Amino acid sequence: MANLQALFTAIAQAKNEQELRSQVLLEFRDYFAAKRCGLFFYDRLPLVDSKLQKAFQLAISIEHNPVLRYIVERHAPVHEALVVSPKTWRLICPRSDHWHVMAGPIVTNGKLIGGVGLTREQGSFAFDTQNLLDLSALCLHLSAWVATVHSQQQPLAIHRLTPREMQIAELVAQGYTNAEIGAKLWITENSVKQALKRMFRKLEVTSRAQMIAEVFANINPTTKQTSP
Repeated sequence: MANLQALFTAIAQAKNEQELRSQVLLEFRDYFAAKRCGLFFYDRLPLVDSKLQKAFQLAISIEHNPVLRYIVERHAPVHEALVVSPKTWRLICPRSDHWHVMAGPIVTNGKLIGGVGLTREQGSFAFDTQNLLDLSALCLHLSAWVATVHSQQQPLAIHRLTPREMQIAELVAQGYTNAEIGAKLWITENSVKQALKRMFRKLEVTSRAQMIAEVFANINPTTKQTSP
C-alpha cells in the first residue's frame, strides 16, 4: 500500500485529469481501505437518469446533506460521524456501501470548486481522526494540482447572474419547486420558469442539477443572503 509521500508524488506526476482519476484515485481507495473513491467538480457534475434526479438534487443540497454543508462552510475534510448520529445518517443515506463517508475539499483562490469522497460499506470500520488528517494533506496537494492544470481554463459564468437569479438558484439548491420559489420571492411561477431558462443559457447547462453545481462552486456561505 502506498504511503502519503507516494500519493503526493502520484498527484504531482498526473499529466491530466483522466490519469488522476484512473490511477491516483485507485491508490487513494487502497490507502484508506475504502469501497469507493471519487473526484468531482461542481461546475461539471455527471448527468443522472431522470429517475434519480430528485435523489441527486438532495445529495448535492447543503440543506439535506450535512457532510457537504460542513465542507462548504469550513473547506475542511469531514466524515459523517462528526456531523450527525449514526441513526440520522442512515435516514439521510441508507445505502449499505455508503455506511461510512468521508470527503474533503478542492479549493482554488479561496473558492470551493470540488472535492474527493470516499465510502466504506456496512461492517467496515468508521473513518477516524487520522484519516481526516491524511485526507486534509492530500486535498492540499489536489488543490495545488488542479490550480496548476486548470489555470488556463475559462472562468465560470456565475458572475453573469443577477442578484434575483442568485436568489432563485439558492432556493433551487434547497429543493424548492418553481411554485414555492415564486411564492417566496413574490413573483409568478412563470417568471421563475423564464428566469431559469435565462440562467441555463448563461451558465451553459441543461438541467437544474447542473445549474446548482455551477452556482454552488461560487457561493460563499458567509455572505449568503436569505430570501424574504
